Amino acid sequence: MELIKDLPSVFEEFAEQRKNSFLRVKELKEKGMPVIGVFCTYFPQEIAMAMEACVVGLCSTSDETVRDAEQDLPSNLCPLIKSSYGFALTDKCPFFYFSDLIVGETTCDGKKKMYEFLGEFKPVHIMELPNRQSESGCRMYREEIIRFREVLEERFGVEITEEKIRQAIHTRNEERRALKSLYELMRLDPVPMKGEQLYGVLFGSTFRFDKSRLVAEIDALVAKIRREYDEGKHLERMPRILVTGSPSSGGAMKVVRAIEENGGVVVAYENCGGSKSCDEMVDEDNPDVYDALARRYLNIGCSCMTPNPNRFDLMGRLIEEYKPDAVVEIVLQACHTYAVESTRIKRFVQDNYGLPYLKVETDYSTTDIGQINTRVSALIEMI
Repeated sequence: MELIKDLPSVFEEFAEQRKNSFLRVKELKEKGMPVIGVFCTYFPQEIAMAMEACVVGLCSTSDETVRDAEQDLPSNLCPLIKSSYGFALTDKCPFFYFSDLIVGETTCDGKKKMYEFLGEFKPVHIMELPNRQSESGCRMYREEIIRFREVLEERFGVEITEEKIRQAIHTRNEERRALKSLYELMRLDPVPMKGEQLYGVLFGSTFRFDKSRLVAEIDALVAKIRREYDEGKHLERMPRILVTGSPSSGGAMKVVRAIEENGGVVVAYENCGGSKSCDEMVDEDNPDVYDALARRYLNIGCSCMTPNPNRFDLMGRLIEEYKPDAVVEIVLQACHTYAVESTRIKRFVQDNYGLPYLKVETDYSTTDIGQINTRVSALIEMI
């Protein structure tokens, strides 16, 4: 990314990064680099990075292949699961095609059963995820991380040393630091950019495979935004919205667009792809690298954990730091853990912070865009 590029061009470049990286993955594959396909923020990327593998995200967020997926999967299943499986089944996603190994975590029952179907035509490794953020859970996940390392070593004929893992931990921490410095710009009021532009960079960055270069690009972007903000180039003051819940990318971005097309601006994303992914670093001083990784990743406050205090801790900090005027929760249809937990999130933001709360249950289709616009518009008018 050259500094001479204007900000709209930079935002567009990151927004299109997933498509642009298809050819890059092909090139890396042809050079002999292993490709590991993953689904979840609980996946410890550092282990795969330590063997110089290319890590690609496989969650698909379009309804294009949902009908294909429903040949094997029930229609009343989470759209993210159906979309992901559908793109794998139809070979319409190059990342699935080029993946040498697919890694899934036991975050929800729907995904666990979907992985069984994936295993019929792709090599799949499952990492057992504990349901509790506890010392026993941490010990369990530490062993799972070691087991995953051993699987990679055996499958690809490599040795993954602790020194290489530490190097990968440092690289990933630098990436998290850079991305965190980017989304922390949204503490400013008025904000320097739209929430959709911010999410485009956060999501697009996951498909930048040269992490050292990515860090330099993000740092340069942050410096450019700050410089232009100081020159008075920013958006007007608008109602500030915090988005939480299920992942917001792809088809679910219609909720973010509804917010911003109706006069609001998304200033923070608590969900996957936002703060959840970058909020905490891996402890580089921990003498046990596997313990350090297990503790960092298990601290992610996903609704698959029970109880789930870390999500509420992060939510509280985001509300205090980003000063939202309301909270909007996106819940994908049949995402039962987020659907159940939404009641507690509503109580949390209303009782502790007195904020308006709106829950939007949706899928990846466009059929409910009008209804979403009506509800979001009413929320913003009320603010």
